Amino acid sequence: MEFFRIIRVKTTEKRIQDKLTIANLESISNELFVIGNQNTTEAEIGSVWGEFTLTRSLIRGGIRLALEECPNALAWTITTGIKPDPEVIVIHLTINRKEQTADFIQEIEAFLDDQSSCLQQYFKATT
Repeated sequence: MEFFRIIRVKTTEKRIQDKLTIANLESISNELFVIGNQNTTEAEIGSVWGEFTLTRSLIRGGIRLALEECPNALAWTITTGIKPDPEVIVIHLTINRKEQTADFIQEIEAFLDDQSSCLQQYFKATT
């Protein structure tokens, strides 16, 4: 399944990559928090779904984040500068299931809404 959020805030790939770090996780989400070891590419985190290893990697346009041990292989990207609308930030989240419970889908939607709000506030405040 795929989920999207479009944030109408102009930024750059470099700003996403430089500013949205594991050390700065609170800028990305209120629903993820570091609970153990962390470095620049991964951290032990807690979330509404439990405890996982969060990985962060640089990709074209921004970053990719993933919950390593998640049984749904939940991963998402935060990007900008890509057609068809290079002037916005796109959050694209995927899980490896064609169907899921209504409760889980609602949790994903709330997670994305939270991230959209956090990113909009962060990039507007630092522009």
